[in-house]
Amino acid sequence: MLKNYLKIAFKVFLRRKFFTFISLFAISFTLVVLMVVTAMLDHVFGPMPPENKRDRTLGVFYAQMSGPNTTHNGSAGYGFLDRYVRNLPRAEKVSVFSMFSTAYSYRNGERIQSWIKYTDGAYWEILEFNFLEGGPFTADDDRNANPVAVINEATRRKFFDNELAVGKTIEVDGQRFRVAGVVANVPIFRILPFADIWAPTGAQSVRPDRNELVGDHLAMILARDAADIPALKAEFRARLNQVEFTDPRTFNRFESAAETFFEFTARLFGTSDIESQPHRFFIGLVIAAILFMVLPTINLININVSRIMERASEIGVRKAFGASSRTLVGQFIVENLLLTLVGGALGFGLSWLALGAITSSGLLPYAEFHLNYRIFLYGLLMAILFGLVSGVYPAWKMSRLHPVEALKGVAR
Repeated sequence: MLKNYLKIAFKVFLRRKFFTFISLFAISFTLVVLMVVTAMLDHVFGPMPPENKRDRTLGVFYAQMSGPNTTHNGSAGYGFLDRYVRNLPRAEKVSVFSMFSTAYSYRNGERIQSWIKYTDGAYWEILEFNFLEGGPFTADDDRNANPVAVINEATRRKFFDNELAVGKTIEVDGQRFRVAGVVANVPIFRILPFADIWAPTGAQSVRPDRNELVGDHLAMILARDAADIPALKAEFRARLNQVEFTDPRTFNRFESAAETFFEFTARLFGTSDIESQPHRFFIGLVIAAILFMVLPTINLININVSRIMERASEIGVRKAFGASSRTLVGQFIVENLLLTLVGGALGFGLSWLALGAITSSGLLPYAEFHLNYRIFLYGLLMAILFGLVSGVYPAWKMSRLHPVEALKGVAR
């Protein structure tokens, strides 16, 4: 029976070319937008190298200290992270590192702009970079202020024309560093691992202020197990009450959070309630996707109703020869699902082209958007839901046609 349904569906699609085109356009366009947005969100929040341990990694992304008359906020200071975060219990590893900042070099009279980040040795033990050459610098390199650096593939190309770089030197902001390793490029929206050049904190020309509470540093906290994350968060919150201020009359309250990157992003778009805001943010994303699908779904329902009404005589004949309403409903839902899956296939193809165009545009440094299995499953689920929702009402309306009225071509 399913085979017959499919044969009838293809004949109907070819006979009603205009309706078929409009339906495929609505389905594919909607899915392209949703798939592109989903791919971007997946590349920002999903697990991918070098952040393979995101399920048990917390970050300290912001800090704020306030007093009776003033407030100072931004990223955390090196002093706060080094004193209150680095020795957290239940943490397997803790890394303290700077935000990426602009650095300049010169080669053959040409200025090269790079993003540099100063890190400790634990940074390379939490993140799993893909090393194309050499390896990372170590905690000893940081302690001894050794002038070594890791560079990405793009920087190797700029400085050494893609020749082997390990053991050679680069000059950055007047400092010379020996290249210890070369890693694959990391996109800019991966805040924790992103940079062009990584150097030891100890080798920084201007040492970080060990008393600074709010500054330009971040921290990564790797839990031994995902189950330890709530305890780590609780311990972090408790330590905020231990923060000592240089001048308590100016600042006497300190706020920060150990949180996932998704929680941090959710808080940027909502309140400071990090317990409930991630759920609200996720629900908001789902609602936005549903609302975006509502209009094309309604349009597709109207198109499907019109297509059914044009087939009133055919439906009347089938009912007169004993076809049940259930059989007719099943047939139409199969037709609509097939049409939706064809539109979904077109949507996948167009999404692949759109993501390729965004990647090649260079708007987001080192971004390489592609369709992975998660995005494929999301898209397939959306296509099936799209087909079912847009097909149920027209199928129900078709099942209520009276055989006599249907044979006369009258549809109510």
